[in-house]
Amino acid sequence: MKRASQGFTLLELLVAIFIAAIMFAIGYGTINQAANSRETLKTHQGRLLELQTAVRVLEQDFVELEPRPIRAPIGYTYYPALQGNPSSQPLATLTKGGWNNPTGLQRPGLQRVAYVLDSGTLKREYWNVLDATQGATPFKRDLLTHLKSVTLRYMDASHNWQTQWPPLTVGGGAGTEMSLRQRPIAVEITLETEDWGKIMRIVEIPG
Repeated sequence: MKRASQGFTLLELLVAIFIAAIMFAIGYGTINQAANSRETLKTHQGRLLELQTAVRVLEQDFVELEPRPIRAPIGYTYYPALQGNPSSQPLATLTKGGWNNPTGLQRPGLQRVAYVLDSGTLKREYWNVLDATQGATPFKRDLLTHLKSVTLRYMDASHNWQTQWPPLTVGGGAGTEMSLRQRPIAVEITLETEDWGKIMRIVEIPG
C-alpha cells in the first residue's frame, strides 16, 4: 500500500516516455510513408491520364485526315495535306476535318495541325485558318511531357512503311497534285516515355 501511494519513480517515467516516443516515431513514419505513396500515386495517375489524352488526340487527328493541301505563306506553292519528316520540326503537319464550331464562328470546318517535340514535351499547334500567312500565330498546347522521343511512320499504297511523307516514290514526283493530296493507309505512332518505355499505336486512315 505504501508503494502504491508513492506513484511512479523517475526511472519508470523515463521508460514510459521512451516507449511512447518510439511508438510516436513508428506511427509518424507510417503516416509519412502513406502520404508520400499517395502523392506518388497521384503523380502517376496524372501522367497516365496525360498519356491517354495525348494518344486519343493523335489518333483522332490522323483518323480525320483530309486530302486538302494548303497554300504556302509566301508564293504560289502548296504544302501537302500531310507532311512528315523525322529530321525536322514540326514532326508532322496535317489538315484534319471534324472541327466543331458550336458558336458559329466564321472559320472553316477543316483545321491545320502541327506536332512539335520541344525539350521532352510534345506540343500540338493549330491555326484558325488553313492558308495561313506569315503573320498568323498558331495556338499551342502542351500535349505530353516526359518524352524521350516521338517516331512516326507511314504505310504507303504498296503496304511499305515510309519514314517521311509524302514518299519520294509517289508517281509524278514531289509537288504534284497527286503527292499533295495523297494520304497513307495507316500511321504508326511510337512514343518513348520516361515512365512506361515505348508505347506504339497504329492508326488506320479511312478512305
